[in-house]
Amino acid sequence: MTTSMAASCSLVCCGEERDSDKAVIVRFSNGSVKNADKLDFTMYKHTEENNPRKKSRRIVAAETDRLSYVGSNFGAGSLKCNNLCKYYVGVLNKQTKQMELHSAQLFNLQPAISGEATETATANDTTQTYREKVDALIEAFGTNKQKRALSTRRMNQVGSDTLHQAVAMAASTVIDKKGLEALQQEVAETESQASLAPHLPPCNANADKPENVYLFDDLLSPVEFEALEQAGSKMAALTSEELKEMTDSGTGLCVTKLLETMPAEGEARDKTTRCAFYLSLLLKLARQKSISRKFGMEEGCPRLIQNKLFKSFTAETFNSGRIQNMVSSSMRAKVAAYSLALLLHLGHMTADLTLLHRDLGITEARMIEVAKSMGLTLIKSARAKAGEARQQDEHKEASLCLPLVKYDQFNERRKRKKMH
Repeated sequence: MTTSMAASCSLVCCGEERDSDKAVIVRFSNGSVKNADKLDFTMYKHTEENNPRKKSRRIVAAETDRLSYVGSNFGAGSLKCNNLCKYYVGVLNKQTKQMELHSAQLFNLQPAISGEATETATANDTTQTYREKVDALIEAFGTNKQKRALSTRRMNQVGSDTLHQAVAMAASTVIDKKGLEALQQEVAETESQASLAPHLPPCNANADKPENVYLFDDLLSPVEFEALEQAGSKMAALTSEELKEMTDSGTGLCVTKLLETMPAEGEARDKTTRCAFYLSLLLKLARQKSISRKFGMEEGCPRLIQNKLFKSFTAETFNSGRIQNMVSSSMRAKVAAYSLALLLHLGHMTADLTLLHRDLGITEARMIEVAKSMGLTLIKSARAKAGEARQQDEHKEASLCLPLVKYDQFNERRKRKKMH
């Protein structure tokens, strides 16, 4: 471009463009192309445009008289520079003397030779090819017995393919009829029957002290505990009227009990207030099915604690083109286990199971099952005195005593009725 032309030209930025509107820059892995105008380019995009992980996948193919080239922006053969840098292409309009800037992405085109074995070929593919060769030999030179066996096997294969198609159609019908939410609920109920061991806090059964069995740092790391300083001060400033409102609402009974009986001053009071705020978030989390990204913001939850809750106590699911964080039954049991371990540290290794299972919204049997899985000793609270609520008689407590209690399997087998 000459100096006079450069002085009269101007740049026009086209702004942010969609992936489908981006310009394409290709390079050939085996050399340069002399006659680029004779190439026939085709671009393919992924059909699942609602899937955030697949909607931007593209495949570029180039056809010549002698060879075909293929490149993609995903997978092992893709260029990693697309994720690290942004590329732009300038297109000069000779009439208006304006150069338009378009965002672009790079593709590495490699020759695709038909019949060539791919890197992803498995041992099964090799076995299948060998079987086809043997079948061809049987058809040409085999005995009548071998030919009948070959015909029978092929008929069985056709029947198997038909069965797979029928199962796939039936599964699709069930999904369309029940819907995703109902199926997720069934999966959650199935998960609830699974073992609780993977969802319990790290346990040191050989510890010399009860407080070392479930370490406090495994529940809240020193960095996370430090991040709760401001939130804990808010809990300490709650008035007696506000605590009474929390009690009357029927939620957060464990939290109000902690705040009503916390020490007057010192490190123990500070620890109780911070843990009470974290426990209130766990109880709120357990009562919801899906969690939004704004969870805890109204209460002033630190970003570090919010990320911990999402990572530790929710499972990511894909629904209607969006990623959602769900609280399944197994995750709800994990919340119960970590909440129980936290209450043990705050209550001299004793916790009220009745208040906790009411706050979590789970059954008492499920709460007892969690306590037994943690090796705790089950005890009943003292009988209520005259004039006190009768509900205190029904309270169950759990205590951590060494050595831990080993319970039998919880799955009870029903006796079969005799046929007369």
